[in-house]
Amino acid sequence: MSTFESVLDSFLGHARRRPDAVLFDLPDGTTISYGATAESVHHIAARLRADGVQPGDRVAMQVDKSPEAIALYLATLQLGGVFLPLNTAYTGGEVDYFLGDATPRVLVCTPAREAEFRGRTPASTVVETLGTEGDGSLLLSRDTDRDVHPATPGAPASILYTSGTTGRSKGAVLTHGNLASNCDALREYWRYTAEDRLIHALPIFHIHGLFVATNLTLTTGARMHYLPKFDADAIVDLIPRSTVLMGVPTFYTRLAADARVTPGLCAEMRLFVSGSAPLLAADHVAFEKRSGHRILERYGMTETGMITSNPYEGERRPGSVGLPLPGIEVRVTDRETGAPLTGGEVGGIEVRGPNVFSGYWNMPEKTAAEFCDDGYFRTGDVGRFDDDGYLSIVGRDKDMVISGGFNVYPVEIEELLDAHPSVAESAVIGVPHPDLGETVVAVVVAAPGHTPVEPDLIGAVADRLARFKQPKAVRVVDALPRNVMGKVQKAELRKRYAELFTDTDTCA
Repeated sequence: MSTFESVLDSFLGHARRRPDAVLFDLPDGTTISYGATAESVHHIAARLRADGVQPGDRVAMQVDKSPEAIALYLATLQLGGVFLPLNTAYTGGEVDYFLGDATPRVLVCTPAREAEFRGRTPASTVVETLGTEGDGSLLLSRDTDRDVHPATPGAPASILYTSGTTGRSKGAVLTHGNLASNCDALREYWRYTAEDRLIHALPIFHIHGLFVATNLTLTTGARMHYLPKFDADAIVDLIPRSTVLMGVPTFYTRLAADARVTPGLCAEMRLFVSGSAPLLAADHVAFEKRSGHRILERYGMTETGMITSNPYEGERRPGSVGLPLPGIEVRVTDRETGAPLTGGEVGGIEVRGPNVFSGYWNMPEKTAAEFCDDGYFRTGDVGRFDDDGYLSIVGRDKDMVISGGFNVYPVEIEELLDAHPSVAESAVIGVPHPDLGETVVAVVVAAPGHTPVEPDLIGAVADRLARFKQPKAVRVVDALPRNVMGKVQKAELRKRYAELFTDTDTCA
């Protein structure tokens, strides 16, 4: 009988066996080894234990990307804690909800925001700081804690907040088994090994950057060029010295337009992965023409990790997210009856497997509502299988917008716009954008005696919303389209404004 090996166990095994192997290649030319990272993990674990972190306690993080932030993630797992990464763009008001809901024992923020969070964080939460230059209170401990709390497959490892178009945000609880099983499936499917050199330009508060890109690297003993953000110049420079790039569609639209990207430049690369948002078939073709490589598109979500993938060997089909990963079952069902549908028919996408989360934090009724009696999870996405078993995503049941790889939920923006004195009502939609995949557009109806002005409305919400949520355009209409039941027809609005950003000159 095999013994369960968690992500942390795999990482520590590599650190013991190959302590001098490089984990991080940094932009300044320095490197950090597996052994050195393990020591950072143990120092941070000592600090967290001194802060009172016990197994099951949440540790929240809202910091800029750094090697130490990955060490914080691993240190939380070492203590049996539950890691809660938060988008760095969230305002203090947005973070307040997560602090109140998850009640973390420790919040780690940037040094610049320490005073702000000390003033708004409950007394039960310890505030620590972590910067990008090896600074911050989290790193002050000289003590070392090597005591590893044993992880079991069903124990919670992380909470990632997702959200619906109505209601409050939901914390998806991902277990150690969820994370490890997804790594196992992807290592096999993508042929990921210790010889790989990943270009890591994704954020680490998101499932793609942390639980796909980083976890795969940590569990295989591979190394990564660790960039603070997407930088086309840096990536072009690194491609000849790398084997894998994981990105969102925006990465590939920009690289496909860069004349420096050639088949010769990409000769050592073996895999370009795209996810987090739909990749247009035209962009898939354009990148292949530019680089000589076919992008491997995959499909996943916060609650499940990765679900399907185009094959490593075999046909990678533009517009398709590929085949179910090993050990994962996917079906498309009739959205009214729940009956499984045959190839080519469009329906709700449901998934079952060891990758599927354990439930929503403190929401047992919501959790129960999203699972079928036979254990399949209803993703809320709509799609179809072709005759060869390739899955294509047709749309989403809910009106979520995915802009630059980040989820945007219209109701949050609509509530702010509706509160503006010049607005009677609003509808927020996503429309195609050549750089971001989708972007946010607000359609508003004027309040009696008022004339809504685009800059005023965008300015009014700017301090209340992360930048990626802010509308890129506002359109004023006499009335919102509705069906006979009075429901706003957002599909009609999306169709009406579908070409708003098709001229790239308007998207700068």
